[in-house]
Amino acid sequence: MTASRPAETPGAKMQYLIKRRPTTSREELIAHWFANHMPGVINRNAENRAAGKPHAAHYVATLFDTVSDQPHNWDGVAQLWYAEALSRPTQASAVEPYDTFQEKVKPYWPWATREYVVMDGVLPLTPLTLNPPFPCTRSGFFKVTFLVAVQRNTDRNALFDYWLDVHVPNVQRSMEAVGGFRYVVSHSLEPDTEPYAGMAELYFPNADGWAAYREHFKPDDMRQWVDYDAMQIFHSETEMVGIE
Repeated sequence: MTASRPAETPGAKMQYLIKRRPTTSREELIAHWFANHMPGVINRNAENRAAGKPHAAHYVATLFDTVSDQPHNWDGVAQLWYAEALSRPTQASAVEPYDTFQEKVKPYWPWATREYVVMDGVLPLTPLTLNPPFPCTRSGFFKVTFLVAVQRNTDRNALFDYWLDVHVPNVQRSMEAVGGFRYVVSHSLEPDTEPYAGMAELYFPNADGWAAYREHFKPDDMRQWVDYDAMQIFHSETEMVGIE
């Protein structure tokens, strides 16, 4: 019997892939993202909410640790959940910087996705008490993020169907077998304008869980659509939470 598909998260998950400028260190990126950018995003969304304008219900940023044997295009991703997808702007963010963080990163665009939470394991979160509660950080997990690129002339509808109906259950079985506790898939809502068809986020208690997953997982036919040379894989052990 075919397993039922995971339910869609209502609304849209807007993602912003971030790459620092060549003159910006990773430490500078983190400092300015947390201290000088996230508070502004939090405040603007609070003002928009009070005014009845579109606003994010959640806001999380993930810091990527590079995998040494792979080239990487990104240093992290900001994720904001809205009631519906935001329209694509005519100009990228940070072309005209409004804070120090935007001076330190390359211009970036919004990426509208549809989210499916396959395994809803709880992530630790302790808002700050000696400072404003948000932004704050959380850790205590080992996260693997896949940015899934596809081959040219791919039928993306066929890919998305296979991803949800076959690949997701396959991944979930291996996750459950090795103690993985959270699994989230996001599909692009604008496949013709984005470099990636989607994102997968796998959470384990530690790096040993990821190693055990790689030994346990049996590849399926996602390979007929996915461009594995262009796919990006990142490890993370910290997230910054702005709105929860």
